[in-house]
Amino acid sequence: MAGEHNSGEPRAVSVGVLKGGFGKTTTAINLARELAHRNGSALVVDLDDNGHMSQNLGFTEQYSAEENHAEAVLINGEDPTQYIQTVSHGLDIFPAHVQLEDVQSGLKEATMGTTRLKENLINPLLGDEYEYIVVDCPANRGKLNDNAMYATGNIIIPLRAESGYESGLSSTVQRLVQEARQYFELNILAITPTDLQDRIDQDTRDRSLLKEINNRDGVSKLVPNYARITSDDWEAIDQGKQNGNLPGIRHRAAIDRAHDEGVPLRDYDEACDQLEAYDELAQIVEQGEVVHK
Repeated sequence: MAGEHNSGEPRAVSVGVLKGGFGKTTTAINLARELAHRNGSALVVDLDDNGHMSQNLGFTEQYSAEENHAEAVLINGEDPTQYIQTVSHGLDIFPAHVQLEDVQSGLKEATMGTTRLKENLINPLLGDEYEYIVVDCPANRGKLNDNAMYATGNIIIPLRAESGYESGLSSTVQRLVQEARQYFELNILAITPTDLQDRIDQDTRDRSLLKEINNRDGVSKLVPNYARITSDDWEAIDQGKQNGNLPGIRHRAAIDRAHDEGVPLRDYDEACDQLEAYDELAQIVEQGEVVHK
């Protein structure tokens, strides 16, 4: 169902990065929750074989079920709606399954194996049941990731300010995005820093990450407004004249506690200041691009 914020064009998006521990699942669930909040409904698809999102949200029974629902839909073409579960307030989930690796092997053997997620789940639901669908991707290359990229045609890449973020970004762009673009259109909607918690007026990893994405050719235009830092901003920061909130999605106890409670951030603490960042991410999905102020 479309809400007052809807741009009029249904859109699916993958949240992916070829490195674990970069906030991918946290970004995906909170982005999907904000899309549901803004538009009335949204679907998140858990394609990550570790099933962290599905289990954390309370769908361990579906994740461990004897019937492999992911295989039933992606390989056998069964109706996906019979396996969809309600998370909260218009947000639904197609859960992961413990045997997703078997599905990945089956997709390698299947005719047109890269197209199955699009043909069997995204196309039947997008624009009909849901205006927006978010796919939480595995952190490794393979047919599940190929399916996600092909089905959505859009990706958001989250990054954490820890050792290896440069390789995580480069690997994702080169090995996932650029390789996919040899075969189909794939847009990077945004590149977002997550879980930032250090000062940026000193030589910290947060500063290095923010410098990298805001100064790198082809990347800076993909940085959301909440993480954008201009040369004038850096000058003010280094002179101790920075005003306003620190950039990026910042570390908050509420985000960790929401995870511990097995709910999206909005359902744990709707007053958390970081919801503004997830709301902007939702707007980027609605608009199909970053629009700098």
